[in-house]
Amino acid sequence: VWLPWQRPGFELAMMLRRAVEENPGCDGIVLGGHGLFTWGQTQRECYLNTITVIDQLGQFVEAHDKGRKAPVFSGPASETRSDRHEVALALMPQIRGFVSQKKRLIGSYSDLPEVLRFVNSKDAAALAHLGTSCPDHFIRTKIRPLFVSVDHTADLPAIKEALSSALEVYRKEYEEYYRKHALPDSPAMRDPNPTVVLVPGIGMFSFGKNKAESRITGEFYTNAIHVMEGATAFAGEAKVTEVPQAGPAAPPEAFKVHANYVALPVSEAFRIEYWALEEAKIRRQPPEKELSRYIALIVGGASGIGRCAALLAAQRGAHVVVADRDLAGAEAVADEVKAIAGREAASVAQIDICNREAIRAALKETVAHFGGIDILINTAAIFPSSPDGIISDAMWGTTLELNVTSNFLLAEEAAKLFAEQQLESSIVLTSSANAVVPKRGSEAYDVSKAALSHLVRELAVSLSPRVRVNGINPATVVKGSTMFPRDRVIASLTKYKIAFEDSSSDEELRTLLSEFYARRTLTHQPIGPEDCAEAILFLASPKTRCTSGHLIPVDGGLPEAFLR
Repeated sequence: VWLPWQRPGFELAMMLRRAVEENPGCDGIVLGGHGLFTWGQTQRECYLNTITVIDQLGQFVEAHDKGRKAPVFSGPASETRSDRHEVALALMPQIRGFVSQKKRLIGSYSDLPEVLRFVNSKDAAALAHLGTSCPDHFIRTKIRPLFVSVDHTADLPAIKEALSSALEVYRKEYEEYYRKHALPDSPAMRDPNPTVVLVPGIGMFSFGKNKAESRITGEFYTNAIHVMEGATAFAGEAKVTEVPQAGPAAPPEAFKVHANYVALPVSEAFRIEYWALEEAKIRRQPPEKELSRYIALIVGGASGIGRCAALLAAQRGAHVVVADRDLAGAEAVADEVKAIAGREAASVAQIDICNREAIRAALKETVAHFGGIDILINTAAIFPSSPDGIISDAMWGTTLELNVTSNFLLAEEAAKLFAEQQLESSIVLTSSANAVVPKRGSEAYDVSKAALSHLVRELAVSLSPRVRVNGINPATVVKGSTMFPRDRVIASLTKYKIAFEDSSSDEELRTLLSEFYARRTLTHQPIGPEDCAEAILFLASPKTRCTSGHLIPVDGGLPEAFLR
């Protein structure tokens, strides 16, 4: 049985009931603009009926598709770029910034063959503007995608300019759509930005409040492409004058048709998007977490403070990229993040922060996986040591390179992405109480951290106003730190004349040293990586939106490090 279009609700339910009563022998109902209903005496029989009918319909469409006289979507107007992945990575931060003006969104990219065939076609602009045929697609993909009319051979600046112009038109059209159809009791206008962006030669960008939703949004529009391709397989040379979806809810003239594809009437789309029940569903959703929709790249995330920062960011809703030289360690922490936030909430990147190209690669990995970056955290550092206590010229240089210069490189490369996004973002770097407390035998480390503390202030100035730069000054964190291997712990215990057993485990030795350091503070509390992570995430979060160029001590109350 076929039923014409009717918005979901009580009236549609009554239409379904009447249809079954009037056709007692029917084995299914196709709802115009919705989909298929089937049934059976058992759950399995119902399932088999569903896939049987779908298979028959699929074969019917496929037979016509093979016999079509005209090329799919009227043939290609553009060619697929061989460098589309690189161009997509370059475009994604800007697109994410564009569509995140009201609320941040997480991004996905697709260059599936059917997606490229559609975006490259002559009919793509017209079909995309017509909008969806089905409210199930529409709820995620919005009334229509943004199609960017640009030559596939255009250079990057030209594509970016076309994107910017197309987005302005899209927003104006959405505002006009709202004004035209809104009633006095309609909910306020929602986000006028698209969730699907189509670019000839490159592919499709899709967005959602999290990675899973951005991926599913792309899958929904890919299904919409399949619907359009199937519908156009039946297109003839004669102009379509009869629209089977038309009925009591919408007359024939309300439906727009292109190449036999019938779109949902715009007025009906509005009634669904701004339906009171849809609004109630939105209002009943649980409140989002503090860092929901944020993307955090955590360098040094495989251990110690970095690991704790990654886990805490995940608990607060962030999407996390764990970056470290130790890829296996990063993957282990990413698995911990996934256990907290879901399997699509984490990724990994191998990084050498002394290498600018490696930094760029890690940032590209972040963009490829989530669409951009909002928070950069670095906890990686080195404490130079040698058996004879003498720091060589080479070790001095390495210490300053890793503890100072690499932080500058990280910030400089991340700043390029922040500039593309034009979103408020933050950087948190890890300095040390040693930056203000001079000690014998740690000159290289202390000087490097003093320089890093001032680098925080310099970056706060140069990257303002959109990017906040802050840091933490922890005192010695022994637990979980790669800077405290067993031999260094034993050397420190020996230096401070703390008795220990050679048979003690690494953790027991670290506990002894931590307790010694704690007794030198006002709180007598050993400083753990969790304490540092709390301070880092506080500075990274919107809670400190008015704080930049600041360093928070996490030192247990160390009088020698008091502000001076």
